[in-house]
Amino acid sequence: MTWSNNFVGIPYEQFGRVREGCDCWGLACVIYREELGISLPDYLGYGSVDEHAEIAALIEGAEATPLWTAVKSPKAFDIAVFRRGHFATHLGIIIRPGLMIHMDNDDCAKLSSYRTGRWGNRFKGYYRHVERAFS
Repeated sequence: MTWSNNFVGIPYEQFGRVREGCDCWGLACVIYREELGISLPDYLGYGSVDEHAEIAALIEGAEATPLWTAVKSPKAFDIAVFRRGHFATHLGIIIRPGLMIHMDNDDCAKLSSYRTGRWGNRFKGYYRHVERAFS
């Protein structure tokens, strides 16, 4: 059993940042808080998950902060960012290369391959939190 099994099945909730319900960023917030002791910012500057341009702007802003560093080779707990249409609006948390945990649409947290299937051609990049840069 890996750490990720503790989070599979968390229900989807728009703007959720707790174990009782999350969106994709909320899932990252819960995992980082519980597994790593790192508090991530809320990034609640969007009206709904359908506002892809606003979410993309938040992601781009987060990428430009000193909290995140782009990396080429992912490891556990790195963030993988994906496009939906023209905008980067979805993310998953790396479990191991090729496998992530993420919120699957409006359902719940699930494990998925991100190199093939629906996420394979939508990949934008991997990012590592500054507190994990040397771990």
